[in-house]
Amino acid sequence: MSRNQGTTQDSHPWHDHHGNTLFNLGRYEGAIRRYDKVLAVRPQSYRAWSLRGFALEHLGRYDEAIASFDEAIHLRPKVPLAWHGKGMVLAKLHRYEEALSCFDRAIRLLPDDPKVWYNQGSALVRLKRYREAIASFDKVLELKPDNYRAWYNRGTALASLNRNQEAFASFDTATTIKPTCHYAWNYRGVVLARLRRYSEAIQSFDKCLLIKPDNTAAWYSKARCCAMQGNLDGVLACLKQAINLSPNLYRTKAQIDSDFDPYRHEIRFQSLVQERTPS
Repeated sequence: MSRNQGTTQDSHPWHDHHGNTLFNLGRYEGAIRRYDKVLAVRPQSYRAWSLRGFALEHLGRYDEAIASFDEAIHLRPKVPLAWHGKGMVLAKLHRYEEALSCFDRAIRLLPDDPKVWYNQGSALVRLKRYREAIASFDKVLELKPDNYRAWYNRGTALASLNRNQEAFASFDTATTIKPTCHYAWNYRGVVLARLRRYSEAIQSFDKCLLIKPDNTAAWYSKARCCAMQGNLDGVLACLKQAINLSPNLYRTKAQIDSDFDPYRHEIRFQSLVQERTPS
């Protein structure tokens, strides 16, 4: 297709330029108005319909976004952009099977787009189809090895299959690529704890908490590791942080967590777990 025809049906350079600029600035309402101007003159512009769909998706106007993508697909069924966008919206609506059908169409049309493979993997994780998800994330990493989010999500899928050593390697790579990724440090600690590498797990939780001090899951998991090491003071200090940040959840969890059974006779532990916050 020629790209030097400024008046072809599928493009309008002035409006596309300004619409895309507004989109990139996060001014989605303005971008939609620009795309609507294109469509008022050229209703066959599948590109404008597609870009309009992405702007609507960012505003959470999902039904309208799907309708916009559907119009683009109707006009040009072999354009992967609209299939990918529709899949993203369907995934946000928790319609994962339908989303996967869209991602599959997009991948058939453009097999080297790591974003589509990534979103396909994320949808597969939601459906607990972990082995397929891992294959999707592997494809992302084949195309873009420095995608730390793909390494992280690959790790979560592996951990869900109890392939903890492999999961650790994925999280380790994610934190190497993105040292400030607190949730990767947290999950790295979780799998190290599963591997009974408690000191290393605590170090990983500490890395997470250095970046995000209010990560309640990391405080609680660190308390569990301290318990496995026989460190009551560590248990109390970490558990106190988790309970202060989220009293109802972590007080309840601590009351039934068998990792803390050796400490239930301790007065300090009882006081911490049984205390009630003022109403």
